[in-house]
Amino acid sequence: MSGFEFIFSLFGLILGLALAEGLGGLARALKASHRVRIGWPTALLGLFVSCDVVTFWMYGWAVRDLLPLSWPVLFGGFVVTALYFVAASLVFPDDPEGWDDLNAHFDKHRRQVIGGVFLCNVALLGTVAWLDGAPPFDLRRIILTWSFFPAALLAIATKDRRVVLACLIWLIALYPLSAVWR
Repeated sequence: MSGFEFIFSLFGLILGLALAEGLGGLARALKASHRVRIGWPTALLGLFVSCDVVTFWMYGWAVRDLLPLSWPVLFGGFVVTALYFVAASLVFPDDPEGWDDLNAHFDKHRRQVIGGVFLCNVALLGTVAWLDGAPPFDLRRIILTWSFFPAALLAIATKDRRVVLACLIWLIALYPLSAVWR
């Protein structure tokens, strides 16, 4: 087993649990949809977290040859993946039927969820810069990488749900855009 395989056995487990937590919350909400309105805000937040978890997993693979097997890497990776798990677990309530409308749940937890994902991305970008140097400032990276941070901060800071939704739509659009814009 290589050092990366050892490290990523922990990261992959927690990231997989984060995805399962988000999907489990979605399944519970769908089962209760006859009694509770899910709404676009919650759906977009769940999609955003899921896309970002998968992207983090892909970045893990991309830096596999650069990651040293060390306690700081293992513990730092644990903290980041644990943040993803907590963020994913906050998207949907444990008991959706306890809410009339999941928009109220969204309003209560969206700052924590988006803030957690924001911190994960700060850690990822810092780690990639530490291992491989800072990414260049070309138009593609400015849009696909650097625009993430002000959009996420705006979604955290604003009180206007419409602005949050616009930010989430932008953030979600970055994932397929990065797949087609090479």
